[in-house]
Amino acid sequence: MKNKIFLLIFIVPMLVFSQQKQPKVGLVLSGGGAKGFAHIAVLKEIDKAGVQLDYIGGTSMGAIVGALYAVGYSGLEIEEIVQKIDFISLLRDELPRSTSTFFEKEYGEKTKITLPVTKGSLGLPRAVSKGQNILNLLFELLDSTEDVTDFSKLPIPFFCIATDVENGGAVLLEKGSLPLALRASGSFPTLLNPVILEDKLLVDGGIANNFPVSVMKSKDMDIVIGVDVEGRLYEKEKLTSAIAILNQIVSYKMYAKTKQEKLKLDVYIHPDIFEYSVVDFDRKNEIINKGEQEVKNFKKIFREIATKQIIKKERKPIIINRKKRYISDINIIGAKEYTRAFVLGKLKIKEGDSVYREEISRRINLLSATKNYERIVYSLKKQKDASYQLTFTLKETKENATLSLGAHYDLLYKSGVLASYKQKNLLNKNDLLALDVVLGDNLRYNLSYFVDNGFYISYGFRSRYDHFRDNAKFNLVASQVPNVTNINLNYTDITNQLFVQTTFNRKFALGLGVEHKYISAKTATITTNNNETILDDSNYYSLYGYLRLDTYDKKYFVTKGYFADLNFKWYTASSDFNNNFRSFSQAKGTLGFATTFGDRLTFQNTNEAGFTFNNPTSDVFDFYVGGYNQNFINTFVSFYGYEFADLSNDSFVKSEFNLRYRFYDKHYATAIANYGRLDDNVFKDIEIFKNIKSGYALGYSYDSLIGPIELKYSWSPDTKQNYWLFNLGFWF
Repeated sequence: MKNKIFLLIFIVPMLVFSQQKQPKVGLVLSGGGAKGFAHIAVLKEIDKAGVQLDYIGGTSMGAIVGALYAVGYSGLEIEEIVQKIDFISLLRDELPRSTSTFFEKEYGEKTKITLPVTKGSLGLPRAVSKGQNILNLLFELLDSTEDVTDFSKLPIPFFCIATDVENGGAVLLEKGSLPLALRASGSFPTLLNPVILEDKLLVDGGIANNFPVSVMKSKDMDIVIGVDVEGRLYEKEKLTSAIAILNQIVSYKMYAKTKQEKLKLDVYIHPDIFEYSVVDFDRKNEIINKGEQEVKNFKKIFREIATKQIIKKERKPIIINRKKRYISDINIIGAKEYTRAFVLGKLKIKEGDSVYREEISRRINLLSATKNYERIVYSLKKQKDASYQLTFTLKETKENATLSLGAHYDLLYKSGVLASYKQKNLLNKNDLLALDVVLGDNLRYNLSYFVDNGFYISYGFRSRYDHFRDNAKFNLVASQVPNVTNINLNYTDITNQLFVQTTFNRKFALGLGVEHKYISAKTATITTNNNETILDDSNYYSLYGYLRLDTYDKKYFVTKGYFADLNFKWYTASSDFNNNFRSFSQAKGTLGFATTFGDRLTFQNTNEAGFTFNNPTSDVFDFYVGGYNQNFINTFVSFYGYEFADLSNDSFVKSEFNLRYRFYDKHYATAIANYGRLDDNVFKDIEIFKNIKSGYALGYSYDSLIGPIELKYSWSPDTKQNYWLFNLGFWF
């Protein structure tokens, strides 16, 4: 009797279930860039209906969304992830200024147009972005797949498609690094750089097979659901540009292939997203809503599929390891042109550190900001003692030289066109040569050679030629000659420096060096025997040191951070045009900070001071205050309300208060007040507020592609004078 009961309870149900085939369900998600956000709505509905997916495949954005679901994220969790991401910044590989090297902060940020130079030939960038930020994010999101190299072993088996650039063929990716596979599948041409995997140069899979239904069918799926977010070919009236025509031509094969693939589907879902483009990432909510509207029509079908899936696998929620990993060993692969010390110095990571995965991404940003690498990949391998081996695999860029172009106009240097050439690995590993040449009304150049040794002391050489002509008081002559208030000043400076430097956290730079400086100052306003008056024509030699701090979030239109530039020079010798040189020294410093109230109103304060010890015999080393230029050399200091070099003496103090309001994107209104005092020693008595000079300015600024465009009205109650000031482009 007991045996019969056993048969009834256990054997009979098994026989019944065996007669009902458990349908295997596959999901295919097409590529479509930002339009792929509509996939999220379908996944949320699949979750609600209780449909169990046995395989997921996709291309480009479909691959990324599908992979997140395959590793354990729910549709709702994927939506939350997408809502938090600034896709525009992500795709542009934008990095905070804090990741920039100190060299870049000091000598870069002069242009926004940069072209690669390869073997002496000028080229074009392969894409807008290298995609490093996307790769970092994928490593963070796919933390649980660290040890999975076979995508069929994921919680839901998965595959994606990329395109081989050499032959245009589809490449099936189902093994290896999942983050790298997704990065390759989503390498939209011109937007993201191609990815090299197993000696193949791969781009977006949508070119070869944007809707891989056949591949899914080959996985023995009984029911295949497909979500198509492709657009459609444009009518001739809309083909009004070369880019539109090129996209149309590229789309012929893709749409023809998709037309064949969708015939093999059991369930075909195509949200009405035709009004959106592949780069409409800022319209993600609208696109998700379009997906939700369309998937409502498939609720019943999803429920029917779910009821046929009698045997349910438990779908475990994804578990992300948010703990710090103790790093017991660091391995670096691919370091050829840049030393291990350079790499680790930029990453600021060493054996014995404990780090979060998100922190590793931030450290990679520091290395990526050097612009020396096409791709930086890492892996964490758990050791027997529960510590981790951290391995970085680097792909160094072959583009070691770049040419940047810029334009500028101001009232002192007049017009200028900048050609900035940078060459890496010229003489040494870790070195950088930067040459800026300004062609225009005043020829100038700035040459820098720097060897960056990371953890260790770095060193370099700088050479600069600066020249301008201007009508200025320059009181060393004008005050001594009756009826002369201004002179036509012809000023030339050539400076050469050798220095050693060390940096801390990319915020501080501490340096020591020796300097040669040639100064020529002369005027034709006052002549002797028909010859122009020479104010100085001497070579000077000095020892110098500096301490700099820069945490400003931007070089222009700062919103937060601190800045300091403190330097000291001891002039020890001179060729001495006047034959009366004596040793002297000067200290000059700048301290500033900025803070923002809300999102639009920024307050910035800048304080400067300069002192001369053992008064030099040449007056060219007086501090000359006035004007508004941002790239003054030597002892020239800007000051609103006064003209260039209107004020001068052996020492000065100055404070500037800048209130800037962003009333529209990249448009600013500015109110400025500055106060200062000059004397042979501004602190010689307690009346430090005596004879205070003041000036004010109101202005409008626009943060353009070529740099700041500024128009300001400036005046001073001291002189009752007023001026219009204009600047176009980055200062250089």
